[in-house]
Amino acid sequence: MTQKPASRIVHINGWPGTGKLTVGRLLAKRLGARLIDNHTLLNPAEALFGRGNPLHASLRQQIRQAVFDHAMRADSAECFVFTDALADDADDRATFSWYLDLAAARGADLVAVLLDCAPEENARRLVFPGRSEALKLTDTAKLQQLRANYQLLRGLAEQTVVIDTTELLPEQTAARILAQIGV
Repeated sequence: MTQKPASRIVHINGWPGTGKLTVGRLLAKRLGARLIDNHTLLNPAEALFGRGNPLHASLRQQIRQAVFDHAMRADSAECFVFTDALADDADDRATFSWYLDLAAARGADLVAVLLDCAPEENARRLVFPGRSEALKLTDTAKLQQLRANYQLLRGLAEQTVVIDTTELLPEQTAARILAQIGV
């Protein structure tokens, strides 16, 4: 059964391979929300330019701006689920401010969800079939480097839910999130 509460934005953050998109799909269905996966915003730039090309960052920024501009104008009762992989650094805190601004402009509740799992499980999931075709990270050495050099961004919304997905099925993760946000 789909339930549409007053406008809500759920932002799911986590390392690549922690289950953000799978859980996001489940949450969007349950909440009757629109899902905007981070690859919706990233893949056009990935398809056209290498990460080192300045046009890559420029296109990503323009796509994000267009999506957020239109999300601000969506029906006031519309709910959104976003996925992201944001680190606790100045650039990614600035990116998260887009979600804060969107929630404020829409008068929506913003829930920050942080998904993580044990590094070994994370590396195992990173090479699941279909990830490379979706232009998702599959390089376990790169994941290990990210985990060693960065912390995930957490706690910038009024309500934050933190879940370790190591031993959980996506359905269990979604159920825990919904229980914590009162749905």
